Amino acid sequence: MFALYITHPQVQIDPAVPVPKWGLSETGRARAEATARLPWVRTLGRIVSSDETKAVETASLLAATAETVVEIDDTMGENDRSATGFLPPPEFEKAADWFFANPHESFNGWERAIDAQARITAAVLHVLDGHDPAVPIAFVGHGGVGTLLKCKLGGTAISRSSDQKGGGGGNLFAFRLADRALTCDWTPMEFWQG
Repeated sequence: MFALYITHPQVQIDPAVPVPKWGLSETGRARAEATARLPWVRTLGRIVSSDETKAVETASLLAATAETVVEIDDTMGENDRSATGFLPPPEFEKAADWFFANPHESFNGWERAIDAQARITAAVLHVLDGHDPAVPIAFVGHGGVGTLLKCKLGGTAISRSSDQKGGGGGNLFAFRLADRALTCDWTPMEFWQG
């Protein structure tokens, strides 16, 4: 049986709104709605989401199809970047490169990559420890911590080369519940067939 880690798709960027409160953009919502129509979504017995608005909106669209509730886990949030606040996209990309390249150091007060990895891994494993391995489950969250989790599950060093490609989010990777081995690299969520 499978588990998925799904990142929220495109968001409505608003520098005046705290990043955790950003919602999905029209494009992001359309992608999540298209994904929710796929047959594999109906097989999900459990959906666990970060408490950030964009993740909850994505999870809620999937949960409506799966006929399940969204469980909120506030330890699944994106790496804490509140020390710098909003960074314009070019500056953010440079900061993210540094974050992944220097996992034991903090970028201008950001949560360190190694700490964010420990947090997201502990959150996911805590849920899985009490989860029925015969029931497909999806975790809905964010690209940065999702990449850190993928590195941990894959037994590789923290590296941005393991990050989603193409920008915008809305990708997933899959792993087996039996042994937590990766079975699928980042794939656009609306293209994955289960």
